[in-house]
Amino acid sequence: MSIYKIFHNPRCSKSRQTLKLLEDNNCEIEIINYLEINLDFLLIKDTLEKLSLKPRDILRKSEQDYKVNNLKREDLSDNELINYMIKFPKLIERPIVIKEDRAVLGRPPENVLELI
Repeated sequence: MSIYKIFHNPRCSKSRQTLKLLEDNNCEIEIINYLEINLDFLLIKDTLEKLSLKPRDILRKSEQDYKVNNLKREDLSDNELINYMIKFPKLIERPIVIKEDRAVLGRPPENVLELI
């Protein structure tokens, strides 16, 4: 049985709903409390590849850290944006669910059903 990894924020309703969908489908789950761990560059880069998205695609533009650091600037490279995500993990849209070589963004939570 495959393990489903979820980048989870327990304070986020979408994250809780996505986790519940995984639990309701009897999935084996590894919870990654991404706000509490030290994220590393390769983990984020690998996750983006599995999502088939660019760093800018998963930035939470309403976050204060996004505004204060002027991350809307187009001159920022993907690597620079990933480094901002490491420094300010709240910038990462959540939840993200990974199964083997694929990943989905749980917005809406039902997106996770694509992996089951």
